[in-house]
Amino acid sequence: MSDEKHVDESWKDNIANEKDQLIGGCAEGCEDGCSCGHGEVDGEEPELQVNFLNYVMSMGYQAMIFLGAVPNPVTGQSERNLRQAKFLIDTLALLKEKTRGNLTPEEENLLTVSLSDLQMQFVDLVKKGQ
Repeated sequence: MSDEKHVDESWKDNIANEKDQLIGGCAEGCEDGCSCGHGEVDGEEPELQVNFLNYVMSMGYQAMIFLGAVPNPVTGQSERNLRQAKFLIDTLALLKEKTRGNLTPEEENLLTVSLSDLQMQFVDLVKKGQ
């Protein structure tokens, strides 16, 4: 019998779907003002909106790159830098603490879910000695 355990990574799709729903469900069809990047006009990239949701998602995505959970978009390779991942996770935790009581329910949910998932991934990697 093998000591390997099956790792359920379906949570990644669930989180992506939740994020899409939080920013208006744009994955299925963009509307005017959408900041997802799905709705390019005449081959040009749309201007991304600077808002809290996009900021949190950007930091979470960077942390996932440093955790090795998603490939680096520049190199296409999975890379791991736990020191940098920890810095980004700690930054999100600080952001959560400093914005307490000042977020919309959607913003608070995204920040809480993202932070929790990233913390669990980080702890799992540290426990495995990676």
